[in-house]
Amino acid sequence: MTRKRPVIGILSYGRNDVAVDNFLYDEYYASPAQYIDAVRRAGGMAVILPQGESDLRGWLTLVDGFVFTGGTDIDPALYGGNLAHPNLLKVSTERDSTEMGLIKAVLDDGTIPALFICRGMQLLNVALGGDLHMHLPDVKDPDIHRGPDGGWTVQPVDVDTSSKVFAVMQSDHVKTYSGHHQAVNTVAAGLTVAATAPDGIVEALEIASHPFCLAVQWHPEVSAAQDASQQNLFDGLIAAASV
Repeated sequence: MTRKRPVIGILSYGRNDVAVDNFLYDEYYASPAQYIDAVRRAGGMAVILPQGESDLRGWLTLVDGFVFTGGTDIDPALYGGNLAHPNLLKVSTERDSTEMGLIKAVLDDGTIPALFICRGMQLLNVALGGDLHMHLPDVKDPDIHRGPDGGWTVQPVDVDTSSKVFAVMQSDHVKTYSGHHQAVNTVAAGLTVAATAPDGIVEALEIASHPFCLAVQWHPEVSAAQDASQQNLFDGLIAAASV
């Protein structure tokens, strides 16, 4: 009998986060295709999970693992931030609520693997009681985490060789695609720093006691097709979901 391919739930963007040029519809639950491509290359089956689901524990019986994706800013009210910060991007209350609830369900389960990317890492930290730098240019000069246009830049990251992130990526120094203006500030209890940027910004977190709960601030899906260290994060997720 052929073994079932692991099913990986990829959290969608919020209902109004993505503008699609279609005069028939105004709202979409969407996901960048690169997340799906990376999961498929790793041997998994990808399904997009739309925000707003009420039966979050039902998702745990539907899929074998999760990818918490990047996206817009987290509501500052969730971590004691400044709701009037001039550089705050539009928040998605539905997405924050859904993903905070799902993080609790995943951690309560204690076994289902999850990979948290960019916004996903920030939300994991907030869900466990940490907070964020609301705008990196406020605290770091120069800002190495975004391009001049606010989009992608390639930045170096140093990985702790004793970490699970290193064990999965098999590299202690990687070049990563980043495009974020926020980052982890105070690390929540229960999380361990696994990688940092040259300016000291936290670039990866993990839960040591969990079989596979890894979080990275950068976007491995962007370069995974060409960079084995980045594809390894998705391969590791699929391997953990296959157990």
